[in-house]
Amino acid sequence: MQERQGEHVTTGAERSLAIEHWLLMAAEDWGRARREWRTEGVALLRCGGLFGVVRISAEVVRTAAGAEDVTAVDHFLAQALLGGPVFLDQELLRYYALVGASTGCRQEWARARDDVEFMGVGHYLGVPALDATTPKARRYWCVEMGSAGELAPGDAVARLVRVGRSKIARGDRQLGG
Repeated sequence: MQERQGEHVTTGAERSLAIEHWLLMAAEDWGRARREWRTEGVALLRCGGLFGVVRISAEVVRTAAGAEDVTAVDHFLAQALLGGPVFLDQELLRYYALVGASTGCRQEWARARDDVEFMGVGHYLGVPALDATTPKARRYWCVEMGSAGELAPGDAVARLVRVGRSKIARGDRQLGG
């Protein structure tokens, strides 16, 4: 830790610990969730309190991005969601954008669809460990959480979904998603 003229500089380790503790507030059992992250690489967390999640099919995301390459898609997501946190489940081919819990009140999330669903109260989600930041893991953070409580803006997520769906409707669908 360093002090500069009244500023407090936070180290990467401190930031990661703060994010981990913030996410753990959504766990039923902190100890179990920490063990799950350590041993399984994923912990089951409750949606709807601290955060909501918009689950988006890889087809919608990749089509919006105009790319199949995971690095290109990850870069696109960081830009499109203004740095908001997103992770990918590579087996299920679903992206998960962490958003404010009130995002579920928006009209576009009123009903679940096959390609996109808002996950709020009553949903649980397997969230990857914070150090899962490369496509080597089944679930990894495409865009890491910048700080505790920093979430993707609902408007940005809705815009991404609209663009992806519009391109699919026009026949601009990406292959393999």
